[in-house]
This record gives sequence, structure tokens and C-alpha cells, in this order.
Amino acid sequence: MKCLFDRCVSFLMLVILSPLILLVSLLIRWKLGSPVLFVQERPGLHGKSFFIYKFRTMTNERDESGVLLSDEQRLGSFGTLLRKYSLDELPQLWNVLRGEMSLVGPRPLLMEYLPLYTPRQLKRHDVKPGITGWAQVNGRNAIDWEQKFELDVWYVENGSFFLDMRIIGLTIKRVFQSTGINQQGSVTVEDFRGSENTERAGREACEPDCTVGTG
Repeated sequence: MKCLFDRCVSFLMLVILSPLILLVSLLIRWKLGSPVLFVQERPGLHGKSFFIYKFRTMTNERDESGVLLSDEQRLGSFGTLLRKYSLDELPQLWNVLRGEMSLVGPRPLLMEYLPLYTPRQLKRHDVKPGITGWAQVNGRNAIDWEQKFELDVWYVENGSFFLDMRIIGLTIKRVFQSTGINQQGSVTVEDFRGSENTERAGREACEPDCTVGTG
């Protein structure tokens, strides 16, 4: 039921929002240049990798040595606006339609985080990752990694269709409120470096089930 719901809703949203998606694409091409999309390998269900699609929000500006400038320097007012209203997440509807993601679920993070999770934190990969999730409507990026993962695992253990409907409703409310977009004092989120005294346990729990796939 959840899979059917996800695919039907994502298809309808892609059709309904196609004018907005086209407009955002053109504005990104004008403001930031090419490419319009940010594509990155992320872990999905059971840690199997896939390629996530997002609208690009940062420039490709580099210093004299060819090194990319900091996130703060590359994220301008236009990129901030896209993130503020979660417009950069719209291309992930395609990931949902393809069956790689769900509308609701733990957010797909970076592949390099897999060996750093505790066995409990790894449970967040027992379901498909989502465009929004329980952690996103309960603090988003304003809460720390430990709180975020605990909320993710709670969702995995207590997920239901009615909870998904509640999360979708809260997500719409949070988007208009524009709360919890970034961590305090930062334009992005600091990297996850592992829970204290649990890095080894996370590696042991991850192998071999979290082998990186080809996307």
C-alpha cells in the first residue's frame, strides 16, 4: 500500500508541479549555470546505493588553486531561497517514482557514514529513505545527529500509513514556517563523525550487508 501510494502521489505531483520544476530549472541555469541538478550516490534500503537528484543550490566558484570555496561563500541568496522552501528537493519525486525512495522515511545521508553507525542507528536503513521524515518535522537540521538518528529509528519501529499522513501534513506546515533549515551558525550541516565509542560496533554491524552497490 505504501509503495503504491508513493508512486501514485509522486507521479501526480510531478505532473502538477511540472511548471514550477521547469521554472526553477531555468532560474538555476540563469543564476548558477550548469549543471542544474546535483546528483550524488546515497545509501537506500538495506544500504544499497542509488543516485539521488536535487536542484543545485551552490555555485562552482573556486579559489586561485582550483579548490572549491567554502559552502558559506558558494551559497548565495538564491540558493538559500531554494533551501528555505525545500524547492531543491523536488527532483527527488523522480527517485520516489523509480522506487528508490519513499515520500516519508529517514533522509538518505552519505555513503561514507555507513561504517560509523551503531547497530541501532543502522536500523534507519530497514526502510526506504524518504523526502521527508519524522526527524525532519521534529527539528530537521536544528537537532544533533544522535537525536536525528533516534527519531529515524523510532519511525522505523512505529511506522504506519497514518503516521506518514501526519508527517506529510507537518512537513507542509514546516516548509511554510521555514524552521530548522540549517544548524545554528552554519549554512549547512556538519559532517557526522560517528557516535562515541561505537564506531567499531557500527562497522561490524554494517559488514557485509552494507556493501556499496553500483547505484
